Amino acid sequence: MTFDAHSTADDVLRGHDLTGTEAIVTGGASGLGAETARALATAGARVVLATRDRTRGEDAAARMREATGNPDIEFRALRLDSLASVATFTTEYLATGRPLHLLVNNAGVMGAPFTRTADGFESQFGVNHLGHFALTTGLLPALRAAGTARVVSLSSRAHRRSDIDFDDPNYERRPYDAWQAYGQSKTANGLFAVGLTARYGDDGITANAVMPGTIMTDLMRHISPADLKARGWADEHGRPRTDMPGWKTVPQGAATSVWAAVAPELHRRGGLYLDNCAIARPWTVDDDPPHGHYLPYLLDPGRAERLWNLSEKLTA
Repeated sequence: MTFDAHSTADDVLRGHDLTGTEAIVTGGASGLGAETARALATAGARVVLATRDRTRGEDAAARMREATGNPDIEFRALRLDSLASVATFTTEYLATGRPLHLLVNNAGVMGAPFTRTADGFESQFGVNHLGHFALTTGLLPALRAAGTARVVSLSSRAHRRSDIDFDDPNYERRPYDAWQAYGQSKTANGLFAVGLTARYGDDGITANAVMPGTIMTDLMRHISPADLKARGWADEHGRPRTDMPGWKTVPQGAATSVWAAVAPELHRRGGLYLDNCAIARPWTVDDDPPHGHYLPYLLDPGRAERLWNLSEKLTA
């Protein structure tokens, strides 16, 4: 079946029975993560909401259990800005003995002011990429145990803002630019999908990068009201707009993540960039790819290998 920019997560999952499927969704208590988790649970999956705030996470899990009628939705604490927290999460999940069929690396920060994680990484690179890198590699035994497993890595068209600066990925010497840093982290999310598939595709573990679209969610929390107005994303009173041309609703934004998780045509296929529930194509005309396209460095195998080696070193 063909889907498009207007399709929702429920549209994509219609007819799918995910009973017996184990899934983890990072940032699963709100926004796209919550919608992705809810949709997977509605189709019968057992879902873990991996998020940092216990109160919000437990409340979200309770609401989803009631809304879906699926009792197998649980919260587990995870801080992607702390490798110690990631290690605790992976150790506790592996102790359950459950296989892991779906890992949706959804959580992230965008346009944040300069801060560092508990381990000294620039926050956007540290949370969006390195935290998810450590999480995924830590969960490899559970992913292998599933037989075939899919990892969904949320990237963005914002990858156009920056390739990886391998000499200074954590802004230790160069001036900090919040949007450049966000773009670098989204490029890393794409390269991670390439690297994971290259290493573990023969084990049945594949990963694809996803462009969810532009959606007004809590991801926008670091953008000031003045900046929102300047970008045309807020009205004259500073209230975020919900009628932006080309923007998506949250159910539409979660559709491509869900498509990456269940589409039959993606069985054992990885290292791709997905947009509007379709496989995107490279764009070589200029540095502003339209929807459905990506800049070639996003999926470059050589860069993916180099980033993997760097990430192993930083998270060791």
